[in-house]
Amino acid sequence: MENIIRLTPPLSDEAVASLKSGDRVLITGTIYTGRDAAHKRLVDLLDKGEELPIPLAGEIIYFVGPTPAKPGKAIGSAGPTTSYRMDSYSPRLLAQGLKGMIGKGGRSLEVRAAIKEHKGIYFAATGGAGALLAQRIKKAEVVAYEDLGPEAIRRIEVEDFPVVVINDIHGNDLYEQGVIPYKKD
Repeated sequence: MENIIRLTPPLSDEAVASLKSGDRVLITGTIYTGRDAAHKRLVDLLDKGEELPIPLAGEIIYFVGPTPAKPGKAIGSAGPTTSYRMDSYSPRLLAQGLKGMIGKGGRSLEVRAAIKEHKGIYFAATGGAGALLAQRIKKAEVVAYEDLGPEAIRRIEVEDFPVVVINDIHGNDLYEQGVIPYKKD
């Protein structure tokens, strides 16, 4: 059976450099949530030279807009959002020290270049499995942009949150590599 890598944020350059496209990873610790509206606000703050409401150095942002939590639960269904919505913002956040992003779907060439340049990593979580992924979230609290509702930035505590490395710092892309064995010559 394939090895599973365990990570605890914040991520170091060395930890990120050790990851390769296709690696299966379990994340335990604190990560942040955010989608396109929150990303726009973060980049707007950077443009104004203002302080961000969350730390970025070594951190991971999960592209998710969870449903409301049921009684006794930390969070509602929490499946990944399509990542290309964050593509215009991700290079800027990577340049500020963001190390990891979790979503679904491919990333632009610009984001992939920024991942290499700034030693970041892009993980995918399984789409359509939001209820199962929510079971790995032990605590959630809104820390910025509460007015955005589900798209507010949350600090979440995860335990063995399952992801797969899609884009690594070596320029690999699992979505491209994964189809090669099945292509007909």
